[in-house]
Amino acid sequence: MEYTYRTDIGRKRPNNQDYVGLFANTAGVTLAIVADGMGGHQGGDVASEMAVSHLGHAFEATQNTDVEKIVRWLIFELQQENSVILEKAQHFADLTGMGTTLVAVIISGSRFVVANIGDSRAYLYRHDRLIQITEDHSLVNELVRRGELTREEAEKFPQRNVITRSLGVFEDVDADVTIYDMEYDDYLLLCSDGLTKQVKDAAIAKVIGGSQPLGAKAQQLIDMANAAGGPDNISALIIHQDWREQP
Repeated sequence: MEYTYRTDIGRKRPNNQDYVGLFANTAGVTLAIVADGMGGHQGGDVASEMAVSHLGHAFEATQNTDVEKIVRWLIFELQQENSVILEKAQHFADLTGMGTTLVAVIISGSRFVVANIGDSRAYLYRHDRLIQITEDHSLVNELVRRGELTREEAEKFPQRNVITRSLGVFEDVDADVTIYDMEYDDYLLLCSDGLTKQVKDAAIAKVIGGSQPLGAKAQQLIDMANAAGGPDNISALIIHQDWREQP
């Protein structure tokens, strides 16, 4: 298994509110997280760092390898972290309204769990095809699903940055959590919307399927988003499964 990530402030934002982390529990199971913070003067970066750090450190203390148990653990911990972020925001005026999107992958053997809240995405690249395996929790995506906007109209929709679910804003957390089987030579991409709003899926697929090293692929995705204007923070975490590396 090979991992890499890059996160970048972009070309227009004063600070980077994205936060990325890679963790392993005592059984060697891997957790990867990308969070995109929002709200407050410094609230976004506080919320995203809290979510990634707290979940990551809690995961490191576990020894679960069974994916069904991992799903239950993850759902519980997301609710706990939601409460922690809400409480912190209530105690500090400059953090009022802070929250974060989150996309996470936990890989155990030949299976992996994907969880997401908000519009940070997970993609699976398999057999030369890039597949978005998370659903955006956003107003514009809801309108597209209901047939009220086309995909082309959605790209110019004035409220396309409005998200409908997040961590740390509402009392309850409604995360999508799904279990998948992993195959030889699969790639997983976790990314914030600073990438996907600037770079088309077809261009992302070309990079992921290229021959350059994994780190160069992540950096190329960052560079492409910046070349397209870089209006937001940009994060890309790539995982490559190569069974020949397994003991």
